[in-house]
Amino acid sequence: MVDVAVLISGSGTNLQALIDACADDDFPARIVLVISNNPGVKGLERAEKAGIPTKVLNHRGFDSREEYDDQIHEALKESGAKLICLAGFMRILDARFVNRWRNRMLNIHPSLLPSFKGLHTHERAIEAGVRYTGCTVHFVNPELDDGPIITQAVVAINPDEGADTLAARVLEKEHIIYPQALRLVAEGRVRVVGNKVTIRDAEYENLASVNPKP
Repeated sequence: MVDVAVLISGSGTNLQALIDACADDDFPARIVLVISNNPGVKGLERAEKAGIPTKVLNHRGFDSREEYDDQIHEALKESGAKLICLAGFMRILDARFVNRWRNRMLNIHPSLLPSFKGLHTHERAIEAGVRYTGCTVHFVNPELDDGPIITQAVVAINPDEGADTLAARVLEKEHIIYPQALRLVAEGRVRVVGNKVTIRDAEYENLASVNPKP
């Protein structure tokens, strides 16, 4: 059983997906701490309802990013966490912190990385006219939304839909692949070679899709 800490900033729907997965007896990880940089958010309620310890570290009370990140690191060490899951944590972590947790910190991003890093991914995908988007779980590197990719899910873009509808459909996939990625890592099946991930005993899709249909 691998102890995991989850960092959040808001409603925590991906946190809830991880909580639900960890509730299964055969899941190889458990959440030992949820940290939020914002007080009073829904994600904290989700954790408390599940009996998970929570901690609020409001970044507004610190003089520097480095000082703030050091406090997160100390809280993580005290919790005994061996892995971190960023689940809508809207803070950029400094390179020193990231390197302390290299290949032990996961993030989920609402695009098919390396495309559409940063914010407003759905609006940008629609504006760019791409036919597919999706979501990515990856290990965190110091660069923004960068690092070895563990798993991805693909969503076709309909020509008449808006960003909110697309975001909702992508979010459904996020709730599937984040627990899947955590399971793979916690089971020790994931190995990072250079900037690529290899997964022991993984099954891969051999499908090709065309959008719009021919």
